[in-house]
Amino acid sequence: MAAPLVLVLLVAVTVRALLYRSSLASLISERVEVASPLNAWKRVVEGLALLDLGVSPYSGDVFHETPLVIYLFHFLIDYAELVFMITDLLTAVALYLAVQDYNKVLFKKQKLLIELDKYASDVGELIRTPMEMHYIPLKVALFYLLNPYTVMSCIAKSTCAINNTIIAFFILATIKGSTFLSAVFLALATYQSLYPLTLFAPALLYLLQRQFIPVKMKNKDFWFYTVQYAGLFLGCLVVMVCLSFFLLNSWDFIPSVYGFTLSVPDLTPNVGLFWYFFAEMFEHFSLFFVCVFQINVFFYTIPLAVKLKFCSSRTISMPSCRGSTTSLTDST
Repeated sequence: MAAPLVLVLLVAVTVRALLYRSSLASLISERVEVASPLNAWKRVVEGLALLDLGVSPYSGDVFHETPLVIYLFHFLIDYAELVFMITDLLTAVALYLAVQDYNKVLFKKQKLLIELDKYASDVGELIRTPMEMHYIPLKVALFYLLNPYTVMSCIAKSTCAINNTIIAFFILATIKGSTFLSAVFLALATYQSLYPLTLFAPALLYLLQRQFIPVKMKNKDFWFYTVQYAGLFLGCLVVMVCLSFFLLNSWDFIPSVYGFTLSVPDLTPNVGLFWYFFAEMFEHFSLFFVCVFQINVFFYTIPLAVKLKFCSSRTISMPSCRGSTTSLTDST
């Protein structure tokens, strides 16, 4: 599978390199479909210009990316095209590995359930086989790298490509069952764009399932692991925020990055719905509906986590040594 993946990566790099050298690059970078006030490359360049002049990039209403991003491009501005191509390739490889590892976990669980005769007799044709799932990881990488929207975002040098890479590595770390790396990448993703905070609950549920810890309010292991994961996440997030403060010697980035995201003051057209909704609204009602819209993003995490915990609480104890027995425990 390595050779087909390398071929897909080479094709993706070639397509991006050709488009970077074409006249379409400047046209794509101006399109509102791939450039927003939060991730437009033009705003990053303006923020870098202010930083080079010794002025805080957050002193005006131009730059709304995080301090770590602006300092990253402060050193790599001459290699920006290469950086964005590498981020896309890393995202595709992370997704490839994540799907590959998820398939292995799925087949182990499926095999165990078959041995325990937990499937109905008439669902045999619905059971997946390794041959059927063999090319799924490659297809995921292929569909990501050659997706026109992904390609256009890369050519426009939209910083959402960096967010995609971080979230892809978060998914990979979570599926592999790495508590520490999952918390680190989730904290980094939340630091970058705030909304990945909604992934905390599903990640925790999946990791509990990987650790075979039942989701029970009276279970000490459940609370210990939850506090551990939350502590790692919050600790990493605090470290990143403090590092940003030390880089800038100012807290100006908090209202400029997170305040801007939550308050939606810039109604520049883009593929989202916020700008259109608030452009058509009386100013008197805008604050109320901004709160409603933002709460709506995070609110559904709670009922979904409560509902789906019953899926994750079905833990499977795999044999740890030869001759051991395998049991299926349903904590619900």
